[in-house]
Amino acid sequence: MKHIYTGKTKNVYELEDGNYLLEFKDDVTGVDGVFDPGANTVGLTIEGAGLAGLKLTKYFFELLNEKGIPTHFIEADIDKKTMKVKPAETFGKGLEVICRFRAVGSFLRRYGLYATEGQPLDAFVEVTIKDDEREDPPISEDALDMLGILSKTEYKVLKELTQKIAGIVKEELAKKGIELYDIKFEFGRDKETNEIMLIDEISGGNMRAYKNGEYIEPLELEKLILEG
Repeated sequence: MKHIYTGKTKNVYELEDGNYLLEFKDDVTGVDGVFDPGANTVGLTIEGAGLAGLKLTKYFFELLNEKGIPTHFIEADIDKKTMKVKPAETFGKGLEVICRFRAVGSFLRRYGLYATEGQPLDAFVEVTIKDDEREDPPISEDALDMLGILSKTEYKVLKELTQKIAGIVKEELAKKGIELYDIKFEFGRDKETNEIMLIDEISGGNMRAYKNGEYIEPLELEKLILEG
């Protein structure tokens, strides 16, 4: 097993069989000690966040695989806080894809002249470039195509997958009386088939969820979904 990358919330290792191992950490994104799934820096460390993130990720990825949605998930080892995944090629140096059901976070900061906090949005999809130096700027479909990052055909697939997966997560949360406000995904190309597939994770650390109008912290969200 060879360590190849240290990310904000995970360590990545290459395995002898050609697959990869993701080790979940307790670091979460945020600013000045306040959690923010849309932030591009590690804001704080929450004990148990890595384990909670892996449990939710395993739950949702297994559900998606059952529904025939392509993902990089192979298996997870809860005790070791690791997940075995298929190799994937990122789009450019990496993209993040957000699906928004309500106006909060960076959407509200950017469009506050027209949007009100919590305003319903119709599964609005936006793509940002993973670029810490430039604070992960949003990018349009045309620019993705012109810059050779993602073709227009691939963008259509990416958008459809994003809305479908977000819809599944939203339905699962609704069963527990929880409302999904927004969620962030990452995608890549399967190195064997070139198929676009979901990668990274689905956890409380990359979504905003509310119950009775109150925001749910990542660790509490895991408990409500898996134990509630």
